Amino acid sequence: MLRLFPLLPALSLLVAQPLLASCTTMRDSKPDRTATEQLLISTAAEKQAQSIDFGVPSGKKVFVEPANFEGYDAKYAIAAIHEQALRQGLRLVQDKKDAECIIEIRAGALSVDQQDMLIGIPSFELPVPLAGGAFDFPEIALFKRGTEQGVAKFSATAYDAKEGTLIATASPPASASYQQETVLLFFISWTEDDLNRPEN
Repeated sequence: MLRLFPLLPALSLLVAQPLLASCTTMRDSKPDRTATEQLLISTAAEKQAQSIDFGVPSGKKVFVEPANFEGYDAKYAIAAIHEQALRQGLRLVQDKKDAECIIEIRAGALSVDQQDMLIGIPSFELPVPLAGGAFDFPEIALFKRGTEQGVAKFSATAYDAKEGTLIATASPPASASYQQETVLLFFISWTEDDLNRPEN
């Protein structure tokens, strides 16, 4: 009898499925990427930029060279690096000819990782011979945790604009942001993150 207990919530969902479907809202279009993904990447990028010590004396005229900097939301990350340079007292110029120092930047990582863990029964298709089709058996989660992590890894090389000699390099450890969704005993759920979300 105890072995049948985990099936009871699934049977309840089966009965309620027609009612749930009647409340579904359809959307004609939506952005290719979610706001959560963008927040994960931008938060990690901000943390990584703030960890860079360019090693260039304050007051120097610098040109930040982004030619080798690629990744999702690269423009946002480059702007965060510009801000960090300004915070360190550097003077940004728009033309290499006006620079005393060139800072080449590159991205080793600027993306999102995902990891899921489930203790229970995953969803699967259950054949229905008489109907000639299949029923999507719902997931039964005693415990479920899904984690999304934004990861950013930047490096910078500063060299003299006239002589081409090395001034300093910077390659701090990777920075990360996260969102974690947990489900306990089928229906108890909560979300944790370190993202700067809008207030409800």
